[in-house]
Amino acid sequence: MQYCKNILETIGNTPLVRLNKIVSEIDALVLAKVESFNPGNSVKDRMALKMVEDAEADGRLKPGGTIIEGTSGNTGMGLALAAIVKGYKCIFVTNDKQSKEKVDILKAVGAEVIVCPTAVEPDDPRSYYSVSKRLGKETPNSWYVNQYDNPSNATAHYEQTGPEIWRQTEGKITHFVVGVGTGGTISGTAKYLKEQNPDIKVWGIDTYGSVFKKYHETGIFDDNEIYPYITEGIGEDILPENVDFSLIDGFTKVTDKDGAIYTRKLAKEEGIFAGNSAGSAIKGLLQLKDQFTKNDVVVVLLHDHGSRYVAKMYNDDWMRSNGFLAE
Repeated sequence: MQYCKNILETIGNTPLVRLNKIVSEIDALVLAKVESFNPGNSVKDRMALKMVEDAEADGRLKPGGTIIEGTSGNTGMGLALAAIVKGYKCIFVTNDKQSKEKVDILKAVGAEVIVCPTAVEPDDPRSYYSVSKRLGKETPNSWYVNQYDNPSNATAHYEQTGPEIWRQTEGKITHFVVGVGTGGTISGTAKYLKEQNPDIKVWGIDTYGSVFKKYHETGIFDDNEIYPYITEGIGEDILPENVDFSLIDGFTKVTDKDGAIYTRKLAKEEGIFAGNSAGSAIKGLLQLKDQFTKNDVVVVLLHDHGSRYVAKMYNDDWMRSNGFLAE
């Protein structure tokens, strides 16, 4: 009989799917790594389980403990699945920019969720960074995950995502394109791929309102780059330790509007019902089209599932209210 002993054993080995119509202007083979096939419907399942296992191994996470994390939703889902199977409680802190679906899904899998304001500085005591850190100190027998600086985040992708892509493309991959938030996916995957072939180019997708692109190009952390944005899952107003800029060849920024529009286009033109950052990744890919030749094999990673965004990017009224659709 073929079966998994629990849901965690289904994490990984997600498919590569060729993109066709939406990338018709790109003269290369473009393959999407569709991470919504993970059981929690996102790439974050990989690093969530790895972070839990490593914390168990070195005693940071003890039996019956409480997992505490600041999350935009997807990492929380991965942590919650691990907690259910392994017997932990979860308290997740998110911000009010995230979709209602994400909050409801976390509650559905048994987590306590605290929502904080988005439009505050990272070190403001009301920010979701600050609240999650405080809860980690105040809660007995708890473990504060800190996905931004936790090295197990990038290690998961070095051990899993990179090798999968290398194997699935038979080593023919020439470019890897992915949205950057905590930095674990791009850094861990890039480290593995560049060890196999240093000529592989790695491009990060950033958003307007985030510091990554300018910092990569100039080494300057510019506060003037920071302002509120709508795009979910990519960009930061901090520099997470998991972002290894030395492994990234370049960034391109995508607007909120383009990210939302291309999220919908991906569903309608390719039948891939993916999340907001996937739309940004596809538009970023098109912005980079001059980087590719007809013999290239380009892999773009699609982080999560469209079900998290039904009331936002997939809702005409929401799109119109943000000026992303014509009246």
